[in-house]
Amino acid sequence: MPFSEGAVRYGLTCGTGPDGRRQCRVEVQVAAEALRPLGLHPEQPSATVDGPSPPGWWHAEAERRAHR
Repeated sequence: MPFSEGAVRYGLTCGTGPDGRRQCRVEVQVAAEALRPLGLHPEQPSATVDGPSPPGWWHAEAERRAHR
């Protein structure tokens, strides 16, 4: 793994959902400074929205393709 020890924290929460079935959630936290060597940081151009969203039909088609 490219991260040093202690740079990544994770937690697991389990419980009973409103429908009575077991539900679990995993939370992963990575220290911001651990992401910099991978080229991921707030100053990179892709970290902010820089244009309009694609049209609605594009999102709908992406959802259809994802479920095939």
